[in-house]
Amino acid sequence: MTTIPQLNKDSQEKGSEVDEHHDVRMFGLAAFLIADGMTFAGFFAAYLTFKAVNPLFPDAIYELELPLPTLNTVLLLVSSATFHRAGKALRTNESKACQKWLLITAALGIAFLASQMVEYFSLPFGLTDNLYASTFYAVTGFHGLHVTLGSIMILIVWWQSRSPGGRITSHNQFPLEAAELYWHFVDGIWVVLFVIFYLL
Repeated sequence: MTTIPQLNKDSQEKGSEVDEHHDVRMFGLAAFLIADGMTFAGFFAAYLTFKAVNPLFPDAIYELELPLPTLNTVLLLVSSATFHRAGKALRTNESKACQKWLLITAALGIAFLASQMVEYFSLPFGLTDNLYASTFYAVTGFHGLHVTLGSIMILIVWWQSRSPGGRITSHNQFPLEAAELYWHFVDGIWVVLFVIFYLL
């Protein structure tokens, strides 16, 4: 009779150990972004290597205009700041302010995409003109896809952070934190892309 309570106590302790586990979702997202970053790194390395080993002919590389890409850089950098403001608002239970900053962030992302489309239509080369043109469209298009997905995620987070009825609250911040980390990653990739293709 005296051993049964002890057994129950031991089983409860083991059960609590099983129930307690670390949240590794952010680690998983970080690992995914590192792998994704390797894809961009491959694009950058291939372009820079080919450019160094096999210089392009003067008529096969173009001097790109800077106003639109500079505007795009400003848009993404500002969007990172507004996303950070949204996170701070969520942590202090200011759902309305959080939604406002999220909507501004999504609008900045969409403005970036619109500006990039304007640039595409004004470029003096097409997708298949030469290696430079193909690489430029592949990298900027791949990045644009990331911005598109990020903007959609932000709008989803914006809807889910509504009060009342939203799933994202100060007690459940992971969706917003994950989207924010992804967005900062996309912004960082653009800065590297801007330097390599527009400034070098």
